[in-house]
Amino acid sequence: MTDPQQHRLTIAIDGPAGAGKSTIAARLARKLDYVNLESGAMYRALALKAIQQDISFDEEPALVKLAETSRIRLEPTMTGNRVLLDGKDVSDRIREQDVTEGASRVSIHPKVREWMVAHQRAMGEGGGVIMEGRDIGTKVFPDADIKIFLDATPEVRQDRRLRQHAMSGREKAAAVAAEILQRDKRDRTRAASPLVPAEDAVIIDSTGLSIEDVEGEIEKVIRKKLLDVASG
Repeated sequence: MTDPQQHRLTIAIDGPAGAGKSTIAARLARKLDYVNLESGAMYRALALKAIQQDISFDEEPALVKLAETSRIRLEPTMTGNRVLLDGKDVSDRIREQDVTEGASRVSIHPKVREWMVAHQRAMGEGGGVIMEGRDIGTKVFPDADIKIFLDATPEVRQDRRLRQHAMSGREKAAAVAAEILQRDKRDRTRAASPLVPAEDAVIIDSTGLSIEDVEGEIEKVIRKKLLDVASG
């Protein structure tokens, strides 16, 4: 790959739940020595704090106030980001089911998203970042150097979630399938920054691709961009 240090790109990766965004963003960030900004982890951290303080996921003013008094930090490590909430490592806790569901609900509020976007932009100033989420290329970094929309069929995304959490059994599969469909509906129909590809995004369907295949496809896009930048 052309030396990424020649130009510190801002790379946005969007897509639905289970498309592989987090895994790909983390792998590319390590390879490029970029910062991996996880928008989902930030919403999860806020949802966790709401749970801890018994604040309803439906109370937008209270959630905004909570966000304004929170310190959410992402610290890169060799195995992914450590997520710090008010100085405490909550990396494992925010992956639990109650927080996952809460993050989806707090993320629909426009004023919560406004606060998050401002915070994310500040964290990503200067480039050299890869950020994944659901509105990165359309809302957070609309001028990103590279925009990727990563997708897959609901069935494949369901299977990935089951394997991710080492789950099996018909009842668990049904629960995960329902969660994926509900999340898709919320993400695609919410009033604030619905899940849609940016007009200039490169769309990659990962249904029949391995992680390495997807990574390779995105690296081709990065190489081309770096060559374009180098040639003026």
